[in-house]
Amino acid sequence: MSETRYIRAIAEALNEEMARDENVFIIGEDVGGPGGAFSATKGLLEKYGERRIRDTPISESAIVGLAIGAAAQGLRPVVEIMFADFLTVCMDQIVNQMAKTRYMFGGMYKLPMVIRAPGGGGLNAGPQHSQCLESWFAHVPGMKVVMPATPYDAKGLLKSAIRDDDPVLVLENKALYGSKGEVPDEEYLVPIGKADVKKAGKDVTVVSASRMVHQALDAAKALSKDGIDIEVIDLRTISPLDKETIFDSVEKTSKLVVAHEAVKAFGIGAEIAALVGEEMLDYLDAPVLRVGAPFVPVPFNLESFYLPNSQDVVTAVKKVMEY
Repeated sequence: MSETRYIRAIAEALNEEMARDENVFIIGEDVGGPGGAFSATKGLLEKYGERRIRDTPISESAIVGLAIGAAAQGLRPVVEIMFADFLTVCMDQIVNQMAKTRYMFGGMYKLPMVIRAPGGGGLNAGPQHSQCLESWFAHVPGMKVVMPATPYDAKGLLKSAIRDDDPVLVLENKALYGSKGEVPDEEYLVPIGKADVKKAGKDVTVVSASRMVHQALDAAKALSKDGIDIEVIDLRTISPLDKETIFDSVEKTSKLVVAHEAVKAFGIGAEIAALVGEEMLDYLDAPVLRVGAPFVPVPFNLESFYLPNSQDVVTAVKKVMEY
């Protein structure tokens, strides 16, 4: 094991997959010389050349459209979108073309492509550079959506995404880019669609994803001082959702809190609460509570007040415990 930063784990995944398969290429704005907006592709231009590291003009829709065509012809493009907010610029390509191609052509074409995009707040980057839009894309059939929380998962999930024959959207959290964690020196993959129990517990299930996994783990430490033992589940993949891991935990604890960084309204927390309500109602001893951001645009200089944190998780857990 080696200790690696989240962003370097992503860079290692890209390098290893490009070395393994010559059909893998990277395309995006400033992915060549500058090494991408956050240096994930730094050094790859010198190693693999301009044929496989393709810099583009500022035209997200054209980038994704080109990748769709290339993937349909057998290549494995990895698209870098500088900020997840800019995915909204290419919604037609993503929602109407990328997610639908395999279905519309009766499986004639595989579409092995990846879109990487950093989302989330924490850098005071403002309302157009700090959003969490995962529920938009998880709502669209035909594509997979992953959200790694640790360097280990970031590398393993990205490698799995690149090898997947269907389109995968990898939503990284830019506030985690500098975080460190252990990553195996040997080859490994993290399966798409499988959640991870980051901490076992018996009193309350806390389902989380991305940055909120760490907030939930911090909450677990605080709650342990009061004798409350929570189980922290890291979804890792938003779509397809690992219902089995969630349901197994709820069956054990009978209480559920869902914590995500996106606005609470209409989010993935609502989907999970509804699923558990529909299929696990007899196991619940308290209402399902959600932790999320308020239903307002991300404020420039007030992100520390806007973003949900470990204290919000603590408050929600104590509330379901008191029910």
